Amino acid sequence: MPEREYIYRGRIINVALEGHYEIVEHKHAVAILAEQDGKLLFVRQYRPAVKSATLEIPAGLIDEGESPEQAAQRELAEEAQLGGDFEFLAAFYLSPGFCDEKLHVFRATNLFPAYAKPDDDEDITIEWLEPSEVLRAARKGEVEISASAMAGILFHLGAYVAD
Repeated sequence: MPEREYIYRGRIINVALEGHYEIVEHKHAVAILAEQDGKLLFVRQYRPAVKSATLEIPAGLIDEGESPEQAAQRELAEEAQLGGDFEFLAAFYLSPGFCDEKLHVFRATNLFPAYAKPDDDEDITIEWLEPSEVLRAARKGEVEISASAMAGILFHLGAYVAD
């Protein structure tokens, strides 16, 4: 196996060449499927990479020394000022053809107020929406959604299979 030659090292990502492969090393992340009264909590924020405001579920990076569940609890409190009961749903790679980022998805229920200071660079709005309506709008190209939001919608609509 060829050795990785790093061409960029950053705060969140590293970029390397491994043989003829371009590899992005990215911190692992969490996403939270917050459910209440049949609706899901979405956040809308502008994303410079896609030059658009996207509809997402609360999410963020796992900090050093944090478990995925601790990160999910922190992110929900920072982005939505909520806490709740957390259940692990799944973990998966977002784009393993070039990136090693793994997303850990949690469901949050029995929500209650919980304050945490939002990140300074976050400018988000919170929206409680019917998941089937968001899926319909995404399929028609009427809204830009993230992969985590799509996964959350599909889990909510019944793709989640219990043990």
